[in-house]
Amino acid sequence: MAHVRSRDIETMSPEQRQNTLEELREELLQLRAQQALGGSSSNSGAYKQTRRSIARLLTRMSHGTKE
Repeated sequence: MAHVRSRDIETMSPEQRQNTLEELREELLQLRAQQALGGSSSNSGAYKQTRRSIARLLTRMSHGTKE
């Protein structure tokens, strides 16, 4: 899944946001396991991008109910 832009999040339904969040959390878990096992440096930015995408989704989900 990798990177989710704010523009993409705005067009998603609440169900799609929830599903995307679950997929990103699963991906983050896999990236953490790779790092723990001394994984390759080819995905060095993927961990940071995944964390930021999760943060974007959570922010939009929490603020989406107030608008």
